[in-house]
Amino acid sequence: MSLWNLVSNMPPEEFSSLPAEFPRSLRCLLAEWLENQPWEFINGSDTFCSSVASGMLSAMLEKLRSAAGSDGQILQQVSSIENTFRRDPLRLVAIVRAILEGEKAAVLKRDHHLPLSFHRRQEELKFSLGLQRLQHRIREIQALREEGPGLDGAMQGPMVPRELPNLILEAMKELEAAKQQVLKRIQIWKRQQQLAGNGAIFEENLAPLQKRCENLFEVYLQLQQQVMAASTELGPELLPRLLERFNEVLSSLVKSSFLVEKQPPQVLKTQTKFQASVRFLLGPRLLKAAPKPYMVRADMVTEKQARELELSNYSNILSESTGEILHNTVALETNPTSGTCCANFKNVLLKKIKRCERKGSESVTEEKCAVLFSTNVVLTPSNVSIHLQVLSLPIVVIVHGNQDNNAKATVLWDNAFSDIERVPFVVAERVPWDKMCDTLNLKFMAEVQTTKGLLKEHYFFLAQKIFNDHSASPEDFQSRHVSWAQFNKEILPGRGFTFWQWFDGVLDLTKRCLKSYWSDRLIMGFISKQYVCKLLSMKPDGTFLLRFSDSEIGGVTIAYVIRGKDGSSQVENIQPFSAKDLSIRSLGDRIRDLEQLRNLYPNTPKDQAFGSHYNKEQTGKDGRGYVSTAIKMTVESERDQQPPSTMGVPPEAPQVPMFSLPVLQHELHPENLQPLLAPMCPPTPFCSQPIPRAYPTVESNIMMAPDRLTSPFHSPSPMLSPPSLSHCQDPAFRSPGPFMPNQYMHGEVSQLLPAGPSAEPQDQEMSELPPFQAVEDASLQSPPRWMSPSMEQSSSELDQFLQDVPLLPPFAPLPQHSGYPNSSLSSWGLGEARWDDSMRPGHA
Repeated sequence: MSLWNLVSNMPPEEFSSLPAEFPRSLRCLLAEWLENQPWEFINGSDTFCSSVASGMLSAMLEKLRSAAGSDGQILQQVSSIENTFRRDPLRLVAIVRAILEGEKAAVLKRDHHLPLSFHRRQEELKFSLGLQRLQHRIREIQALREEGPGLDGAMQGPMVPRELPNLILEAMKELEAAKQQVLKRIQIWKRQQQLAGNGAIFEENLAPLQKRCENLFEVYLQLQQQVMAASTELGPELLPRLLERFNEVLSSLVKSSFLVEKQPPQVLKTQTKFQASVRFLLGPRLLKAAPKPYMVRADMVTEKQARELELSNYSNILSESTGEILHNTVALETNPTSGTCCANFKNVLLKKIKRCERKGSESVTEEKCAVLFSTNVVLTPSNVSIHLQVLSLPIVVIVHGNQDNNAKATVLWDNAFSDIERVPFVVAERVPWDKMCDTLNLKFMAEVQTTKGLLKEHYFFLAQKIFNDHSASPEDFQSRHVSWAQFNKEILPGRGFTFWQWFDGVLDLTKRCLKSYWSDRLIMGFISKQYVCKLLSMKPDGTFLLRFSDSEIGGVTIAYVIRGKDGSSQVENIQPFSAKDLSIRSLGDRIRDLEQLRNLYPNTPKDQAFGSHYNKEQTGKDGRGYVSTAIKMTVESERDQQPPSTMGVPPEAPQVPMFSLPVLQHELHPENLQPLLAPMCPPTPFCSQPIPRAYPTVESNIMMAPDRLTSPFHSPSPMLSPPSLSHCQDPAFRSPGPFMPNQYMHGEVSQLLPAGPSAEPQDQEMSELPPFQAVEDASLQSPPRWMSPSMEQSSSELDQFLQDVPLLPPFAPLPQHSGYPNSSLSSWGLGEARWDDSMRPGHA
C-alpha cells in the first residue's frame, strides 16, 4: 500500500499546516507519482543536485499537463508552478519534501507505522540516486584527468578548485556506502526468508537484487579504471591504499552475492531426501568465460563450526562434516536465457548425523546445525580466486517422527526472535509477550491458510495459559516477557504437555478439519471453560459455542446450556472431537444431528450459521439397489438420562424373582440343558438379528431354567452346525465358557413360562419361524462339541457343585468416569424402521 492510499482517505484538516505554495489540487493529481521520486535524498546545492532537481521539475510539469487535460484552472496552476520554480528547482524540492514529511507525520500519528512497501520504495530510490551521484563523480574525474595540468602545473578549466586525489577519495567513499546498502539489502532479504519459515509474506524474486549487484559492479569497474589511469597523479602512497579498498569492496560484494535461494527443510529427518538450491548473483557477470562449471559442495556443520566460520568471515575451510550427506556435489551452472547462475540440489539425503555435546538440560530437538554450501571460483576480469561459502538457516535433525513437534518449536523460536546480524545461532531466551503474540498469529494464519487471525480475546486466553495466571488483566500481560522454558520445556500445570505442544495440536486440527469454520468465525476457539460458563449461563436453552479443548491436544468441543424445569441452567461440554472423529463425520453434520443445539452464541440459529457446512444426506437406494445408510451422533447428559420406559422403548414387564437353587437342582441335568443352550448361538445368517435388552452386552451369561422352558429365540433349524459358530461376529453370540452357576440372566415373565417368549419387535425382512422343538435324537443326547468339558460331569457332581457356589448380582453396565457427556454414532437405515442402536447388545 502506498502513502497516498492512506493520505487520500484522511480529512483535509490534517494537512492544513502544509506549505500553501504547492496547491492541494495538484497534489491530488500527482497522487503516487510524487512519493516515488527521491525528494528527500537531494541534499545539497552542487551541480549534481541542481541537475536532478531540474529534471524532476520537468517530469512533474509533464505529468500535471497530462492529467489536467483541458481543465483551464489546473493548466493555469501548472503554468504558475513552472514560472515560480524554473529558475530555482531546489526550492521546489524543499517544498515537496516538507509536504511528504507532513503526510508521513499524519499517518504515523494515526497508525503508528508506515506501509512496508513505502519503506522499500524509499530505500530503492536512495540507492538509485547514490549510483547516479557516483556515476557523476566518475565523469568529473574523467574530465579533470583528461584536461590535465597547464604549463605552470596548475589545473585549468572549471575543475580548478577540485583536486583529482580528493575527488577520487570522495568517489571511493560513495562506492563503499553503495556497497553497504547492497549488503544491508541482502541481509534484509535473508531475514525475510527466515521469517517466511513462520509464515510471513516473502518476496522471493532475486532479480531486483541481482540487478542492483550488477549495476554496482559496473560502477566499481568504471571507477577502478579511472583510478588506474590516474596512478601517476595519485602517487606511490595513495594508490596502494585505494587498491586495497577496491579489493575489499569486490571481495565482500562477491561473497555476499552467494545466497541460498531455496532453503533445505528446517526440520530434517535422517534417511529422507530433500532439495535445496544456491544462487550466485554475480555469476552471469563474472563466470561467463569460465572453461567449465564450478562444483558446489554441501556439508552438515554444527553450531560450533558455524560460529567459527562466522568469526573468520567465512575465510576458513571446513575441516570435518558433522553428518554424512549423499549426492552433495552439484555443478554451478549459468542459464543465459534467465540470466541466473544456480546450483540445484535435487536428491540430497542425510544418511546420518553426528551429535555434538549438548549444554545443560538441552534436548536433541534443541540442537541446531546447518548445511554449508561452498565452492571456489576464479573471477574473470582479474583472475582472482575466491572461496565462496554460505550457511543455510538453522536446522534441527530428527531420527523419528515423534520428535517433529519439539523440533518445530525450536525452529519457530529461532526464526522469530533471532537478530539480522548474530553469532550462529544465538537467540534470546526471553522475549516480549506482544512479539510472541505476533509470532503465534503469523504461524496460525500461515498453517491454516486463512486471512482471519487471532483476536485480543484469544491472546488473553493464551497469556493466561502460558503464564498460569488467571488474575491478571490483558494490560498486565503486555509488559511481561515469556521464556523458552515456558514455551516448550515446562509442562503446563495439571497437564501432560507443554504450551507449544497444545498450540501445535490446535494448528493441526484446524488446518485439517476446521479451516472453513474458523474462516467463517464460527469457532470461538481460544476460550476457557470457566469463561464459557459465564457466557452461556444467561443464554436461552440450547445456546452453544465451539472451543478448543484445554485438556487434550488437538480437540474441539461443543459447550451448550440446558435449563431444567425450575429455570436453573447447566453448561455441558461434549467430549472433544479429534481430527479422526471429524474425518468420520464432519463438525457441521454433528451439530445438525444434536437436537439439544439450537443457537450459536450469541443468538444465531444453527442452521443459518452452519447450513453451508452440512453435507447432503443420501436417501433411497443407490445404483446397486442397496438402501442408503447414514451415521448419526447422539449425546446423553446426566439431565437427559431417564428410565428406559421414558426413552421411546416399550416398557418392560416386571422381572421374575430369582429361582431358589433347591427347586432347580433336581431337574438340572446336562441332557435337559441342550434345548436351552443350543439356541444361544443361531446360525450365521442371523447374527445381526436384534435381541431383547435383557441380554448382556458383551459376554453371554446363561440363565438357569428348567428344561421344559422353550428358547427365547426362533431357530430355523432343529439342529445347529458347530462350524457355523466361528462365523458369528456379534459379541452376544460368542461361544460360552464353562457353565457356572453364577452365570444367569433375568428376563420377562412370559419368557420364563412354558408358554414361550413374549411378543417382541422383529426385523420385517425376517419371516416368522416356528419355535425350536427338541428332537429325540441320539446326537442331541450328548453334549455339543463346543460345550466345556465341565458340562460332561455326572448329574450328581453338578448338583453338588451348584449347592456350593453362590449367585452373583445381576449384570450392570460400567459407570462412566469422564466429565464430558458421552457422544456416540449410530447407524440408521433410512429405508425402513429399525431398532435404536442403544437397544442392540454389544453396540459400541
